[in-house]
Amino acid sequence: MTTRRLVLVRHAKAAGGAVDAERPLAARGARDAVALGEWIVRHSLVPDRVAVSPARRAAETWEHAAAVLMAGSPSFVDERIYVNTVDALLAVIHDIPPEVQTLALVGHNPSIAELASVLADGDGDASARGELAHGYPTSAVAVFAVHTPWLQLEPSSATLTHFSAPRG
Repeated sequence: MTTRRLVLVRHAKAAGGAVDAERPLAARGARDAVALGEWIVRHSLVPDRVAVSPARRAAETWEHAAAVLMAGSPSFVDERIYVNTVDALLAVIHDIPPEVQTLALVGHNPSIAELASVLADGDGDASARGELAHGYPTSAVAVFAVHTPWLQLEPSSATLTHFSAPRG
């Protein structure tokens, strides 16, 4: 079986706002989102498909990151990501077609951090595991090697290969 890659992105720094779902990126968040895109390119992790929360800050994070990618990555909005639970994120992943090799999810804490912790099989890059253990800041990205079809992804079944919080 081919190893798939799962890229879990927490949205970049958001500005305040009266309605949570409408909060835009702060100026720092926009810069960090561009740095995130550059990091993705540098590590050859351009996704085949991107699932994005409907929240404005998540959409803007991916728009800024995607602007620096060499190739377009088809993205779609999935309301379940804004539900902000591990079960909702797993449901999104389980619905991904098997031909997708690299999937990115752009969402929110606490669910992105919790999913990263739940998926980790304890193997993989020791430095990445150590950084992830210290928190999941805005614009952070965790990358997992997935050795099963998306539909079969479950806790403790993926290997953490990278963790970073790119800054612009």
